[in-house]
Amino acid sequence: MTQAVVSATEVAIKEPQEQEHLLTFQEYLDYEVQPGVLYELVKGKLIPMGASTHNHTNIGKFLVHKFQRYFAAKNLDLAVEGLATGVRTEENSSRIPDVVVYSHAVWNEVRHRPGAGVLDFVQKPMLVIEIVSSNRRNDYEIKRSEYELAEIAEYWIVDPKEKRVRVFANHSNEEGYRFVDFTEETSVVSSQFEEFTLSVKELLDPPSVDELVKAEQAKIETLEQRNVSLEQQVEAERQRAEKFAQLLLKMGLDPEEID
Repeated sequence: MTQAVVSATEVAIKEPQEQEHLLTFQEYLDYEVQPGVLYELVKGKLIPMGASTHNHTNIGKFLVHKFQRYFAAKNLDLAVEGLATGVRTEENSSRIPDVVVYSHAVWNEVRHRPGAGVLDFVQKPMLVIEIVSSNRRNDYEIKRSEYELAEIAEYWIVDPKEKRVRVFANHSNEEGYRFVDFTEETSVVSSQFEEFTLSVKELLDPPSVDELVKAEQAKIETLEQRNVSLEQQVEAERQRAEKFAQLLLKMGLDPEEID
């Protein structure tokens, strides 16, 4: 009797392959990830996000700073986050945009919720922004399609390589996104915040936010010093006027009768 010889390859083919476990959205919210690594959920799969360049990070911080200043100046009840808030785009998919703008009502609704900080379908952000890195197709096609299907009103793609910002907007009377490109010679205009304008050239190569904060603080301190100086001058004039009035009284004159 001849014994059949079965190769390891044949055994592997015959044995059932162990299927990869796909996470549900809730499992993603509860998943304990490796510290310091951000994961997006793409159709149930955990996808680690790559490290950002310094310029990529600086652009994101600059955008957050500019929106914060604008919202404060206009007294708008809006919040802005950078790489801190996820956005659910499909049943088992969730993205982490470079910048997310949403209302404080949404913030108050989700801030005490356990698990990962992700906005669900009913908590739509007003604006999401992606800064293009190595995977251009991801931002221009895949994420654009997801944000559009999730009915997010506005989506920006900041593209340092092409030196432009592409703004997608989904107006209520239209179907799907339409986009406008803003180049270095122009300023970005939001479809929702018409008074918020930002030089594309400055955005693509922004100053350090730390330096901006220092400059703003220096202006505040200068104004405070000027106000103190003005108050001191007013007080000095008041004291001189009071001494003059007392002198007139000693001379038997009524200060009120002197024009």
